Amino acid sequence: MQRRSPSFYRRRRDKQQVLQFNANERIKAPRILVIDENGVSLGELDTKKALIIAKERELDLIEVQPKANPPICKILNLGQFQYEQEKHKQKQKARQKKVDIKAIRVSFRIGEHDKKTKQMQARKFIEQGHKVKIDVVLKGREKAYIAQAKTTMEDFANSLDENIIIEQPFTKQGGRLSMIVAKKS
Repeated sequence: MQRRSPSFYRRRRDKQQVLQFNANERIKAPRILVIDENGVSLGELDTKKALIIAKERELDLIEVQPKANPPICKILNLGQFQYEQEKHKQKQKARQKKVDIKAIRVSFRIGEHDKKTKQMQARKFIEQGHKVKIDVVLKGREKAYIAQAKTTMEDFANSLDENIIIEQPFTKQGGRLSMIVAKKS
């Protein structure tokens, strides 16, 4: 039997996570505010009476705002409603701007030419809209010179551009020092 990767199960689980709405007999509230398929409010009704109205129109009663007092329900086609909700969710996901964090590793004893090369690369990342994480890794006896490493990092960040803000200030994690810079909004 072939073993499946963990990503297979993750994808499968994602497909199974369909938006769940209480519909028809699953609505537990005794009284609900009902809106028909045309968007006209029918007022506050008993759940059983609203179900009868929905069945007469050959549609479903869907609870769209369960936390409202009384809960708000619409008379719609359940399959079409779920399709539209999924479509709306996909549009929102597409509109999100994804910002990556690009890492630039600067040495404690970086040469001038290397520093300029790394600055050009960092500027390019920032112009593309990414955030830049500046890392300094201290090895061996260099760990005793944290203050000098910090100034090296700050000089590097300040030399990038005047439109740069330090989003996450200097942090130390073991022998690694880091800060995150980004473009001013």
